[in-house]
Amino acid sequence: MAVLRDDVLGWTLLCNGVLLFADTGELLPDGRIIAPHRPAVPTGAAA
Repeated sequence: MAVLRDDVLGWTLLCNGVLLFADTGELLPDGRIIAPHRPAVPTGAAA
């Protein structure tokens, strides 16, 4: 559950202390970082 959020800056603080970022990255309460894990986007159509 979200405790605080800032849509302009792109982050949400969850009730368990995790900071969740709009780019899908996370900052855990113990200081560990989970890198963004965005899905691969095709760069163009096949010729």
